Formats: sequence, C-alpha cells, structure tokens
Amino acid sequence: MANIYYEADVDRSKIADRKVAILGYGSQGHAHALNLKESGVDVRVGLREGSSSAAKASEAGLDVRPIGEAVAEADVVMMLMPDTEMGEIYTEHVEPNLSDGDALFFAHGFNIRFDLIKPPTGVDVCMVAPKGPGHLVRRTYVEGGGVPALIAVEQDATGNGKALALAYADAIGGARAGVIETTFTEETETDLFGEQAVLCGGTTALVQAGFETLIEAGYQPEVAYFECLHELKLIVDLMYEEGIAGMRYSVSDTAEYGDLSRGPRVVNDSVKAEMRTMLDEIQSGQFAEEWVAESRSGRPNFLKMEQAGHDHPIEKVGKELRSMMPWINQGKSSVRDTSGGQG
Repeated sequence: MANIYYEADVDRSKIADRKVAILGYGSQGHAHALNLKESGVDVRVGLREGSSSAAKASEAGLDVRPIGEAVAEADVVMMLMPDTEMGEIYTEHVEPNLSDGDALFFAHGFNIRFDLIKPPTGVDVCMVAPKGPGHLVRRTYVEGGGVPALIAVEQDATGNGKALALAYADAIGGARAGVIETTFTEETETDLFGEQAVLCGGTTALVQAGFETLIEAGYQPEVAYFECLHELKLIVDLMYEEGIAGMRYSVSDTAEYGDLSRGPRVVNDSVKAEMRTMLDEIQSGQFAEEWVAESRSGRPNFLKMEQAGHDHPIEKVGKELRSMMPWINQGKSSVRDTSGGQG
C-alpha cells in the first residue's frame, strides 16, 4: 500500500525559509505560484524574455524575473514548462545558476526518467505532482481544500528532499487532501500509459469509432453524438464519484447488463495485448525518443494527426449541438495545461 501523508505529517519550516522560483506560468504554474505566495512562501516567477504570461503574473501581484535571474536568486526551482522544451531551458538558464544544496523540482518525471535532464549531484531532485489541472489546484486551495498530490525524491543530496517535497505539496494545498509517495519512474510510466491507453487515446478512439459505427449504419449524426460522446460525462462523473460499481448501480439494469456482457467484447484480450505493447514502448524509452524527435523536427506528424482529429465529422456535429447548450461552457477555464502530466 502507498504511503499517504496529511497536514499533520508536514514540517512547514522546511519551506518557510526557502526562496522558490516557479518557471512557467501556465495552468500549473499560476496555481503553484499563487498558492505558495498565499501560504507565506517567498516566491518569484521565472519567464523567458517577451513571454505573454509576464503581464498576467505581474497583475496577480507576483515577482516576475528572467529565468536565469529567478533561478540564481532561489534555492528551490520548480520546472513547469512543456516536456519537450524543458531540456533546452534547463541547459541554457537553469543549470548554470544552480548551487549545491539547491532543490530542483518537477511536476512530471518525463525529463528525469528519460535522462533528458541530468542534474548535478549536489542538488535535491524532487517531484510534487498535483493530480488535477492547475485551475482546480487553485480553486480548491482558495476554497480551503486541496487536490491530492504525488511526491517523489530521485536524488536526496541534502537528506531533506522528502521533507521539503512534503512541505511544498502542503503549501499548494495537497496535504489537505492527501499526498501519496511514489517514484519518478512510476509516476512517469503510469502517467504516459494512462494518457495513451485510457484517458485520452483510448477514450477518443472509442468515442470516434462508436460514432462512425452508428453513422455508417444510417443513424442521424446528432443522435449518434449524444449517445457516444455527450452522455459520456454522466458515466465518467458517476465513476469519479462512486467507482465503477457505483456507476453500475446508478444506471438502468439494461445498461448494466449491456456493460457486463458486451464491454469485454470491445476491450478484449487483443486490446489489452496492444496496451501491453504501448507500456513496453514507454518503459523502454521508445515513446520518449519518438516524441522528442517529432518536436525537434517541427511536429509534422503531430500536426497532421491533430488536424485529422479537428476534421472528424463528430467535431462539426458537436459544435452545432453544444451551441444549443450554453451551460456547458459556463466557468470553463481557457488555460491549457503544458506541465507534462494530464493532472
């Protein structure tokens, strides 16, 4: 069983006298910076010259500095930029300004797990990964709650890595909900697998295939959209709140029987075997190498596949139907999470 920590387990003095630099001000960056500041932590935001986020961070009352300056001034550095950009930023701005005894933090283990960043031996290397998007990390903190978080220590140069990671997690609200101890390897591999096989890749492919099957059989696109995409939220919300068994209890007997008797025919042994292959590609580093190479080459395949997704008929039908339901977008966050993990 996992080790889970709460506020009573945290020594807040471990971060009280530290200077923290948050690098990046996207979904996670803004939440970390503001929550830390309101927890009494000395925080500054490091951004590249000309960053469009500088004005937003300044308007929020945060101290904004060039990345190198922020790192040099701080002794805890949290990397919150896209996985594929992090290595270059680290080499140019972070590494030259690190000192022995500093702590290098991540919210996703990608760059450490696949050796894209190799920190010096004299610094602590830790992870604090909230299990939710930044807007939720911020909102729950303001409301007095928090989002559960993961912590990990890859390199404990000072002997204080775990205590510092717990104190950081507490300062952004994580210890209010619970902080689970993991490793960089476990977090990275399970996060990538979840995104690819279930949460993003598996779900979108399943929705599109179901929609196509109904359209090809002659059913109206609008009805197919409601059955294969729109109502998915109801089912996910029930699972989120009560688990799979709770969802099955809440739906009709007909729906539950169809779930139990037909679901395994869709996600069968061949699908699970493909999932195993995908996990092998993650563990071996093949996926990381492929994704980094794709980004460095200008992302031609990524952009082609992304455009194909935008052009799928389900998008046109969905846009028209969602315009009939204005309540869907009420309170919607427009900030994209670029920290690496799905959160």
